[in-house]
Amino acid sequence: MRVLISVDMEGISGVTHWDHVTPNRSEYARFRSIMTDEANAAIEGAFNGGADQVIVVDGHYEGSNILMEKLDPRAKLITGSPAPLSMVDGVQNSDVALFIGYHARSGTPNAILDHTWSDRVRFLSINDREIGEIGFNAAVCGSLNVPIVFVSGDRAACDEAIDLLGKIETVAVKSAVGRLAAECLSINEAHQMIREAAARAIKQRPALFTFTPPLQVVVEFAHTGHIDRALRIPGTHRLSGTRIEFQSTTILSAYNTFRAIVAIAGD
Repeated sequence: MRVLISVDMEGISGVTHWDHVTPNRSEYARFRSIMTDEANAAIEGAFNGGADQVIVVDGHYEGSNILMEKLDPRAKLITGSPAPLSMVDGVQNSDVALFIGYHARSGTPNAILDHTWSDRVRFLSINDREIGEIGFNAAVCGSLNVPIVFVSGDRAACDEAIDLLGKIETVAVKSAVGRLAAECLSINEAHQMIREAAARAIKQRPALFTFTPPLQVVVEFAHTGHIDRALRIPGTHRLSGTRIEFQSTTILSAYNTFRAIVAIAGD
């Protein structure tokens, strides 16, 4: 049993502010340690559930957040950026995937640090279905026949995951009362719940999350200048001042085109 654990940071226990997740900010060092500990809880749970191999991919910011010296030595770590499949790189050699520390998509009420890939992105849909990072990464995994069996994050992220993926295992480590405020579980309780849920999850085989080609992708940015720059990507078309669309024949090509559009759109 080969398990991929994709770890983001905004949905980690106790995170409520950009200072917690942004390098060189005052609280970042403390929370990258907490992020590593939460990844370790998922690793332990996966091995308790019968995993033979665990690969952890650091999926936040530039992919250099998890403290390798503190990570469970049984797991391998994919770190750095850009990786070929970004937040789910390593899924190519996995049987199931777990998402740890994930957040809700842009525009979700009562969701900690809600966004989709970047604060520049206000909306993302494929074939008229709105998605965020949970949905897009799950679709990449699904295209490679790997189901998402577990998601942790805030309550809004868990609700989004269930809505998209069905009744998979989830752990809500906090419940937001606004974008920058939440009621949080204790660290110990969050770790225990993640360990137990991860052990249960890897024995399950929920349905794959997929889209049927051709794929029409629509992205809305914060202002018109983002679109002005994003239109340099071949095959893109402007729908409005702040919306752009493109078509793809596979989810992997759509994923890579989206990443390129967000990168070239600038700040």
